[in-house]
Amino acid sequence: MGLNDTPSADRIHIGIFGKRNAGKSSVMNALTNQDIAIVSDVSGTTTDPVLKAMEMLPLGPVVMIDTPGIDDEGELGALRVKKSYQMLNKTDIALVVIDGAEESSEDIALIERIKNKNIPFVIFHNKTDIMPAEFPKKDGHLYGSALKKIGIDELKNAIIKLSEIKDDGKRIIADLIDPLDTVVLVVPIDSAAPKGRLILPQQQTIRDILEAGGISVVVRETELAETLKKLGHNPKIVVTDSQAFGKVSAIVPDDILLTSFSILFARYKGILETAVKGAVCLDSLENGDRILISEGCTHHRQCEDIGTVKLPKWIKKHTGKDVEYDFTSGTQFPDDLNGYKMVIHCGGCMLNEREVRYRYRCAEESGIPITNYGTAIAYMNGILKRSLKPFEDIYAML
Repeated sequence: MGLNDTPSADRIHIGIFGKRNAGKSSVMNALTNQDIAIVSDVSGTTTDPVLKAMEMLPLGPVVMIDTPGIDDEGELGALRVKKSYQMLNKTDIALVVIDGAEESSEDIALIERIKNKNIPFVIFHNKTDIMPAEFPKKDGHLYGSALKKIGIDELKNAIIKLSEIKDDGKRIIADLIDPLDTVVLVVPIDSAAPKGRLILPQQQTIRDILEAGGISVVVRETELAETLKKLGHNPKIVVTDSQAFGKVSAIVPDDILLTSFSILFARYKGILETAVKGAVCLDSLENGDRILISEGCTHHRQCEDIGTVKLPKWIKKHTGKDVEYDFTSGTQFPDDLNGYKMVIHCGGCMLNEREVRYRYRCAEESGIPITNYGTAIAYMNGILKRSLKPFEDIYAML
């Protein structure tokens, strides 16, 4: 996989924030040497966040986020400001662009928000080329001009320093296998499967197996039993799509490790332990309880959509209770989770780790259990403990 093929969820997200007409779009264009964002002298040109996956040499694959001004006015302006602050939830490195030498009250409030979210940040004072030659400068702040490319190299170096680009060692599955181990991946092909391709978690898992020197065998659940017979040896592990968990568990012998893509990615994004604790709370549901089912991406929902159709059916079958549901997708994650008995989130393959952790933290701080699709499905099928066996620390919890 080349740099240009790196999934957005695995790229460093660099958010650019500041007031209207501070030059945020110009800074973005200067950093990337491309005219990605529209630049205008008119305040409020950027009316929606602009996300662009690209290369920022020598840093590598990143997602640049250009945001509306935090000082926008009026009812519509307030919505734009809200969207800007929502982008903090997926920002790995924040770049605060200030118009001139002095921070305004809005700039100061923004910096405090960034600090409270523990986001590494850099402050860049733009348009200082049109100011008097001598003006007071603050330690740790950078000064320059995006339009004249003054101070851009220093800004880029500061971002690189904050990025901590060293490999953090986390793997999807490679740390669970040895070279030449066989991994069987079960991928159902139904009406909900994308036409002509595999979904991102499946692609990334295959790639991680290849990088570990393993052998990946990809089959549908309908061919799984015959495939296991023809292999002539036990695979090291079987990984299944969550929707086929029940069928696959009945086919795969107990002496073969079994888990799901969703559980692998919960571990990869650091929220598996929380998801396991949340799944157990399905047993405490009562009639009239409200559940939020949330997805990180937007897609056309099929007649047998897992979030809006299959999960409610499985929950009804498992609990026997009549509960109510709200559904969200994309960036529509509620600010206020009060009123929900629990949250069931998708695997989050289209979200970066910071945003996934933010959503889980929102639930935890509200005292509301949260789990993900795969963990909940495994629990309702009575196979969660088996699916956690590859992860000794989490397995010991059950």
